[in-house]
This record gives sequence, structure tokens and C-alpha cells, in this order.
Amino acid sequence: MWNKGLSYRRRHGLISKGHSINDKHPDGNPYAIYNAGQLQAGMKPVEAVEDRQTLGLVFFPAFDWKISETHPERQERLLYTRDQIVEEGLLDLSNIREYNPVVADWDTIERVHVGAPDLASWVTEAHRVSAGGAIAAADAVLSCEVDRAFALVRPPGHHAMSMVHGIRGFCTINIEAVMIQHMRQQYGIKRIAVVDTDVHHGDGTQDVFYHDPDTLYISFHQDGRTLYPGTGFMDEFGGPQAVGGNIDIPLPPGTGDEGLLTVMRELVLPILEDFKPDIVINSAGQDNHFSDPLANMQVTAKGYAELVDLLQADIAVLEGGYSVQEALPYVNTGIILSMAGLDYSKVIEPAFDPVRYKQSKDVTVYIDDLISKWKVQWANRYDMAEAERLGSGPIWSDYRNIYYDETGVQEERIEKVRMYEDKVGWHSVLSRGQYGPYGPQSVYAMFIPWQADEDTRHDAVTEAKRAKIEGGADRYVVVDPLGMGQYEL
Repeated sequence: MWNKGLSYRRRHGLISKGHSINDKHPDGNPYAIYNAGQLQAGMKPVEAVEDRQTLGLVFFPAFDWKISETHPERQERLLYTRDQIVEEGLLDLSNIREYNPVVADWDTIERVHVGAPDLASWVTEAHRVSAGGAIAAADAVLSCEVDRAFALVRPPGHHAMSMVHGIRGFCTINIEAVMIQHMRQQYGIKRIAVVDTDVHHGDGTQDVFYHDPDTLYISFHQDGRTLYPGTGFMDEFGGPQAVGGNIDIPLPPGTGDEGLLTVMRELVLPILEDFKPDIVINSAGQDNHFSDPLANMQVTAKGYAELVDLLQADIAVLEGGYSVQEALPYVNTGIILSMAGLDYSKVIEPAFDPVRYKQSKDVTVYIDDLISKWKVQWANRYDMAEAERLGSGPIWSDYRNIYYDETGVQEERIEKVRMYEDKVGWHSVLSRGQYGPYGPQSVYAMFIPWQADEDTRHDAVTEAKRAKIEGGADRYVVVDPLGMGQYEL
């Protein structure tokens, strides 16, 4: 379970003198440790490691993907960062190792996402390699080659929802969610926390895990009343069978280092301590920086490094950040130093002005009040969960609209959740996208929970078949993440 300051492999005792581990264990148990005399063919011993943090880095700039030639999401976006860390000599350090991305396979992606009319209409090779970069980072950590890993990859993913009708907030598939699917499928990881430090609310990651009580999503972001995507408030507290599993902390414009660090110390870390995840992932957006052109915050590169130092995430995956030259090289350098356990105190961007970028007293008071409200709500989560369960009946339902800003698609959703008293139930989505002059595209998707037993799986498929008989969609799909994967009815 989570213990701040210890990496995944240290928490689980996977480093000790005279022991070795195998990243593809013969009986599928990633936690088992073999004595040195019990090595199987192909297994390599893990040497005793000093008390330092080894860090894996994965770079994928996506040279064949861009929003436009002048948009911050263009080919050279990550090259400024790479130039900076090469100039600083970080890749020459013995405790920092570079890994190549892999290509995420369609099967893994389709265990997370359903596309309209299909995923192949929207997903490019760059998207698959970006998700594969996150997977490579996870593999480096979970095979115990490194203590922590940071995937600096494009395109980003945290606005991509389970249903895909195109591009939202520069995102098409959710690279963190695909990585988490891989982690559960290949390593048996169960309890996971995602801490999203992007300035924009990660509504896609929230959507994918909103009904999963074993995945905690925490996002602190600029208030959605002032910034895209306009969501991420305290009442978005998790689905009816996962109340308390979604923590949205909307911060006022002008929040600086002081505010973010206070939220981390006083709210996020205590919640993580209560949740006790097996692994912590940082969805590492960098657009809270004072120079970012798409937001209104005042965080510095050193503030980000300190934030990362406090969180001690096992894996970080790059998300937003659009001050390509003024911020990103310095923020990423600070994050790398912090994750590697090195001194980041000298990381200062040229444009930093300590007088100009000082958080106001009004902002501080607002944040303190928000933290107090959140502490009360978190303390009451069990009572709120029981009230939700009693008030939902056997089937919970909801309706909402979702706009795809990049592709101009308006999606209408009807969602249902099967409520059980003692286990996680299925979650269905009837999704209709209006494609302008091309008319609507509709998909019915039945999402079986990864925790499902055979009875739940049977109930879910029976319900999906019943929905198909009723009609109303162009396609009927079942998604069984730890079973048969995605298949058509």
C-alpha cells in the first residue's frame, strides 16, 4: 500500500540483497520474490540498490502529429525540453535511464475506448506510440528496473473519454487510462490513484474511472467557470458505486506555488493516505505556469518541482503546457531532478519575477476555505455513499451532453449503472454524436467492470442483448477489460 517517500518496488519489498524478480512471472504474480537459487530461465537478478531514486525517461515528440504549424502542440514542442536536459547533462547521470516507447496495441486501447463510427477513424500511429510511451514507463517501474518513470510524450490524453467521437482539448485517446489497463491486465495492479496537476480539469480521465471504486482521481485545476472544459467541481464526487473516488479542486485564477503546495500538503496527501493506493500516477500538466498563454495561474518551475517532490508519484505522464520555450524546458528539468531525488533549488526560468508572480491574499483565503470544505466532504464520504446507494434503486441513470471542440461534434449520452449491494456493477452508455451535415452516429457500449465476477459478466451481456433488441443505436459493443476485450453483439 501507499507509503509516501517509498517507490513502488520499495513499498512491495521488491528490492533486497540476494533476491531477484521476473517481469513476466510464470504464475502471473508480479509481487512474488524468488531467492537467488530459484531463478527461472531468462530471469535476471536485481542488485542491491543505494538509497537514491532511479528514474526512467521516455521521449516521444510525435513528429507526424500537430494541431498547426504555429500551435504549441507542434512537432518541436518537446525538442526544447530535450535540448535543455541534454545541456544540463541529465542523461549522463547514472541514475537516469532512457527508454524507447512501444506501440500500444489495438486490443489494449479497445479495452478502454469505444469509437464512433470506430476508433480507427480517429486514432493515428502517433496516438498509439504516445500511449505506448506511457506503457513503457509503467513497465520500467513495475518490472522494477527503476524507482520512478516519466513519460514525455505527445499527443496528450486526459480530455479523452471512454466514448470517442473525435478530438477534445487536443486529446483523442486517454494515454493514462490505456496505461492503467495495461498495468491491471499484465501486472494485476488493483488500487490506483491518479493525481492530475494540469491547469485544465481532466474530464476524460474522470469519465473513464468515474464508476470505479478502486481508481481514485484527484484533479486540482483552474476553476471551470473561467477555463475549458468548464467542469471539475466538488459535486462531481464519483459515480453511485464509487462515491469519494473523484476529487475535483477548482482553484481561482492567480493561484501560485503557495496555493498548489498548500493543496497538496493539506488535502491531497491526507486523501492518498486514506485511500492507500498500490501505485500513484501523476498526470503531469504544466500549464499552471505563469507564462502559459492558455491559462491564468502563477506557478513557477521550482514550484512544480516541489509539488512533484511532495507527491512522490511512481509514474508521471506529460499532459498540457503551452509555453513551449519560456516554461516547458525549465519545468520538465525541475520535474526530472525532483523525481530522481536530485537538487532542484537552482531551477529558475529567465522570465521569473518574484514580486510580479506572488499569490494575492484573496486567493490564499479562497484556497484555505476550499480546503476546509473539502475536508468536511471527504470526512462524510461514507454517509454520502450510503445515501447514494439507498436513493439509486437497482439501476442508476444519467443524461449529459459533451462537446468535441476540435471536431465540432455534439455528443448526447444516456448512462446507466447496475447497482449491487456488495460488488461493482456494469455501466452502459448510449452515445449519439451529431456530425453536422453527415448526420448522427450512435453506439451502445456495455462496460463490464474489471472487478467483475461471472454473474456480473452474465448480467451485463444479457442487458446489452436486451438493449439491442430494443434498438436505437447503429452498433452494440461489449467491453470486458480483463476478459474478452471489446466485441460486437
